[in-house]
Amino acid sequence: MTPASARLADIAAHAGVSEATVSRVLNGKPGVAAATREAVLAAIDVHGYERPVKLRQRSEGLVGLITPELDNPIFPALAQVIAQGLTRQGYTPVLATQTPGGSTEDELTEMLVDRGVTGIIFVSGLHADTTADMTRYEKLRAQGVPYVLLDGFSPDIKAPFISPDDREAMQLAVTHLATLGHSKIGLVVGPRRFVPVQRKIEGFVATMSERFGLSADEVEKGHIRDSLFTLEGGQAAASALLDEGFTAIVCASDMMALGAIRAARSRGLRVPEDVSVVGYDDSQLIAFTDPPLTTVRKPVHAMGQAAVRAILDEIAGTGTPHSEFVFHPELVVRGSTASGPRVNP
Repeated sequence: MTPASARLADIAAHAGVSEATVSRVLNGKPGVAAATREAVLAAIDVHGYERPVKLRQRSEGLVGLITPELDNPIFPALAQVIAQGLTRQGYTPVLATQTPGGSTEDELTEMLVDRGVTGIIFVSGLHADTTADMTRYEKLRAQGVPYVLLDGFSPDIKAPFISPDDREAMQLAVTHLATLGHSKIGLVVGPRRFVPVQRKIEGFVATMSERFGLSADEVEKGHIRDSLFTLEGGQAAASALLDEGFTAIVCASDMMALGAIRAARSRGLRVPEDVSVVGYDDSQLIAFTDPPLTTVRKPVHAMGQAAVRAILDEIAGTGTPHSEFVFHPELVVRGSTASGPRVNP
């Protein structure tokens, strides 16, 4: 049912205007204040009627958004911020998600280009993998498709990068645990070929060396375990650290942190009384885990907004060709960390 065939009185009453005013708005006639027009359009939407075609906002174009699998809730959270930002600017977001055994990043990129997207935002893509061939992005640029890259940096790619400060994230986590009296602090990370992982390791090693006088080699070999970026990966890597008597574990994602808590409990250890665990991301619902997870909050909202601004600048031809915008994380202390053996022998 269209607004034209609906009772004008319903829409007029909801918008607080006359039926004649509603009619003028529906027919696209001038002489109606902008605020009044918006009120009428809102009333049409509230009543569930479809706006006349001539009143619909014309899309400025499609913008592709390629993300990893959505199992980690931080990715849909980031996608939501970006999609909302693009929609507010009149663009239509097209979400393309990689899944195990599904389409590759290159295949998704080709699909989006074939659909005529005006730009693409890559989240934690191959640009973050130091072993990947970066020429694929130059080929995309040669096709005239602007792009922005999140969570990963390569000096070989001339494009805007949006990154969290992973080194600072580890400094926040280690400093928090050290202040609580922990010195046997371990780090659980994903595969080391990824730039964010390498930066987290750098930040962890630097802070551990500064705090406890350890050599970089001692920290690298004795305090760090890498695995998959999953709950099971976190459990496996944390198990190895717990076997060596670590009292605190920093994890590269909240999912890995939940795995670390599972590893502790499988040994009869309590969190945080026996083992403190710190996550990374602060994805949705993490505050409601048992115990509520202490974590380093990834600046998702700021990063998503920056990605939208950057891709619009790229589309307009006013972007910076090669720069990295780095956003500060925030430590969120909850119930999975407590005093270590120095404070509470």
